[in-house]
Amino acid sequence: MSEQPFLTDIKTLRKRARQHIEQGAVTSGYGANLDTVVKLLNAALATELVCVLRYRRHHFMAAGINAQSVAAEFLLHANEEQAHADQLAQRIVQLGGAPDFSPEGLASRSHAEYVEGENLLDMIREDLVAERIAIDSYREMITYLGTRDSTTRRMLEGILAMEEEHADDLVGLLEEMGS
Repeated sequence: MSEQPFLTDIKTLRKRARQHIEQGAVTSGYGANLDTVVKLLNAALATELVCVLRYRRHHFMAAGINAQSVAAEFLLHANEEQAHADQLAQRIVQLGGAPDFSPEGLASRSHAEYVEGENLLDMIREDLVAERIAIDSYREMITYLGTRDSTTRRMLEGILAMEEEHADDLVGLLEEMGS
């Protein structure tokens, strides 16, 4: 059994680095299908943007005895979802794609739905459903990427962890409200 070197020889690395330099961070060692990854990330971007809008609406529409603390949680989640959208857009550009912020078709590109909710409990439940959709979507994207794009995978793993935290927060709110 012959032992393979840990790293490609330095001359080969240097030569490859000079080829296609206009592609920036995307080198010949990139293992995923770029078009597919950009499409996945744009779908995730649409999902995050829909979630930002829904959470912000819920923040302003929250009413009732528990409204102040729940509205604050909605706003916190909206801001964190916006940070996810920004991360996704930045990675899309880094991969040579264009982030799709167009409001035209935003809801159809999103995995989650924009459901307003009739009251505070409905709002919390709809946000929880959306978080659960995002959790499954991110898990599937992470599985798809595997080791072919570790940078995107790690970014998505970080976003997934936050989505799981959001779901846990929302379950806690439902429990506090006796639902």
